[in-house]
Amino acid sequence: MSKCRLVKVIALMCVAIFMCTATPAMAKKVLLKVPVCFATALPGLGTTPPWLAERIETLSNGEIKMNVYEPGKLVAPFEILDSVSKGKINAGYATAGYWQGKIPAAALFSAVPFGPEAGEYLAWLYYGGGMELYQEMYDQAGFNVKVLVCGIIAPETSGWFAKEIKSIDDLKGMRMRFFGLGGQAMQKLGVSTSLLPGGEIFPALEKKAIDATEFSMPAIDQRLGFYKVVKYNYYPGWHQQATVFELLINKDVWNGMTDHQRMVMDVGTRAATLDAFAMTEAIQGTVIKENETKRGVKNMYWSDEMLDTFRGAWEEVVTEQSKDPFFKKVYDHMTAFRADYKYWSSRGFLPRSTK
Repeated sequence: MSKCRLVKVIALMCVAIFMCTATPAMAKKVLLKVPVCFATALPGLGTTPPWLAERIETLSNGEIKMNVYEPGKLVAPFEILDSVSKGKINAGYATAGYWQGKIPAAALFSAVPFGPEAGEYLAWLYYGGGMELYQEMYDQAGFNVKVLVCGIIAPETSGWFAKEIKSIDDLKGMRMRFFGLGGQAMQKLGVSTSLLPGGEIFPALEKKAIDATEFSMPAIDQRLGFYKVVKYNYYPGWHQQATVFELLINKDVWNGMTDHQRMVMDVGTRAATLDAFAMTEAIQGTVIKENETKRGVKNMYWSDEMLDTFRGAWEEVVTEQSKDPFFKKVYDHMTAFRADYKYWSSRGFLPRSTK
């Protein structure tokens, strides 16, 4: 090979190497501005988006950055879905139950009374066809969003009350902050429910605008100070055995991402989901004990009779909501999955009394 030709070959190789190494750096960078529904000081509810934001830039080699905004800083919490869909913001963090008034099936992707616990919920979502239905729901309803699961927590408590609840009659006429499908079940029992954002609950209790509330897990409720006003905390969280959270991304933004960027978001949100679950599971026991020993809280557990009554009210809600075709489609799909899952759960796990 002549010297001149050799120089040309080396030059072409250098260009090829440069193009290969330069391509990732030349990818269009994405800045996700993410308003959230929950204050970032709340463990599991609000800490998940900052956890992801702290890692996503490194995971993506600088191609993706997330800025997280406290509730109300960019848009109001209950406006996140519409704002992301319309491109007013390019992403947002919430839980789908907040959109129940717009999409009846949305609450099924958030928390289901007497529904799946966290492990079963994730099994259905990731490997049982749930995520396909989740995206289909938004597409069918005309929302221009891509949905990613971004966090899950285990059971909540089922309410904070000013007095002991001895029968269903004690609930009738009560004004209570309540979330999602469980709130509809409570309405069947004569409770007047409202859905207040987390930051508005304590003032409402203090001013007696509401008589009682449910919100989240003990460590989260403790941060909001409910125990200062109401002392009876009831378990189990029949209305929310698990709660799923979502990262919504404007679909035009999502489609404009590279395959690498979309993969980073998928893997990153899965990691954030695991972290939220593990962290919140780790911190509840101490808070429950301290509520009782240091804060004067009476930790109560519903009787079988009360739980049966709640379940009956929930079954009425299912019948009514199933008039919506897509709600019925999702609920039937989830129910079929749970029937198969029960073959495993009823055999693979110890009874709770022996754990």
